[in-house]
Amino acid sequence: MKADAPIAESNLLRNPPDFSLVLGGPLYQMLRRVHLADDALMLLRQRIVVITLVTWLPLLALAALEGHLRGGGALPFLLDVEVHTRFLVALPLLIIAELVVHRRMRPLLKQFLERKLIPESAMPRFEAAIAAAFRLRNSVLAELLLIALVYGVGILIIWRQYTALGTATWYAMPAAAGSKLSLAGRWYGYVSLPVFQFLLFRWYFRLIIWTRFLWQVSRIGLCLVPTHPDRVGGLSFLANTVYAFAVLAVAHGALLAGLLANRIFFLGATLPQFKPEIAVLVVFLLCAVFGPFLMFAPQLAEAKRNGLREYGALAGRYVREFDAKWLRGGAPAGEPFVGSGDIQSLADLANSYEVLQTMRILPVTKEAVLRLTVLTLLPIAPLLLTLMPLEELVKKLLSILF
Repeated sequence: MKADAPIAESNLLRNPPDFSLVLGGPLYQMLRRVHLADDALMLLRQRIVVITLVTWLPLLALAALEGHLRGGGALPFLLDVEVHTRFLVALPLLIIAELVVHRRMRPLLKQFLERKLIPESAMPRFEAAIAAAFRLRNSVLAELLLIALVYGVGILIIWRQYTALGTATWYAMPAAAGSKLSLAGRWYGYVSLPVFQFLLFRWYFRLIIWTRFLWQVSRIGLCLVPTHPDRVGGLSFLANTVYAFAVLAVAHGALLAGLLANRIFFLGATLPQFKPEIAVLVVFLLCAVFGPFLMFAPQLAEAKRNGLREYGALAGRYVREFDAKWLRGGAPAGEPFVGSGDIQSLADLANSYEVLQTMRILPVTKEAVLRLTVLTLLPIAPLLLTLMPLEELVKKLLSILF
């Protein structure tokens, strides 16, 4: 068994599986059949155009047919910032994010192998974790449940009770029994929104798959190196997932920006009223992207404790020998002190011990957290213009910077 392990590792490293969170599932197979996707998730422009035509263009046509483009309520179609942001900005970004995540996260699997983090004895468990992730990603039942979730929760509860405006709009008019949907509203509520919410919920499902995969990997006794210069035992590459999920963060920010814009422009709200909602979105994305790395904290903490103990003992032995040799007369006659390699070795040992002392138990950097936060808030930034004119905002920004 042990003799075969290096061969298995070599084969897996030489031909790693095409680990992709998005390259699978019934919808992906359907897009391939209708030539809107290929094996590398290309044909991106075609997917964006077709899905946008299905979700947004019918709303424009039906709203025009019913006379709700510029009038017909407190919120006409052409002035509905939320719907245009949702289907012309956030929806294309969700589709673009698939290609970005596919390309950015494929090398991550290889990093576990190239850095020798997976012991040979645990290679079957690592392969089993990959296979389990593939099964979930390709599950027909999972996507059927997502569709049920969209109509049962996303439309009937979230949209109808929490996000739909309680005033006359192009998609609904107040009525004694609640609200009456227009023709455009019916397409919006039963076609456009479900398509968008399905794509959004499917992203959350992929994050669950990724979290489950990392949980299974974290249960393997990884070969962490406590003196690794990245100060996280060799797991620093995980923080680079922020680049993979960057577009997804911008899509969420755009979605919230459109939602807030409608309430500011048509319900008289102000941006500071939505500080809790903005904070919740930022915290949610930070937890979704970086939260799974917490599962590696126990192993990293143990590696740090063991490293401090072992290197502490090594350092103690070395400095005692150094002291005996150079301070207590133990050096051989004629051996020069200046230029001795013992000095450099002592300095190298001190550097290694300093790396150990500053080792982190979470493979996340402040820069990665800040970058994800900024990307999420970026689409919301234009709403600052509702608080002060652009000229005054620029002056305040320049005064802060200079």
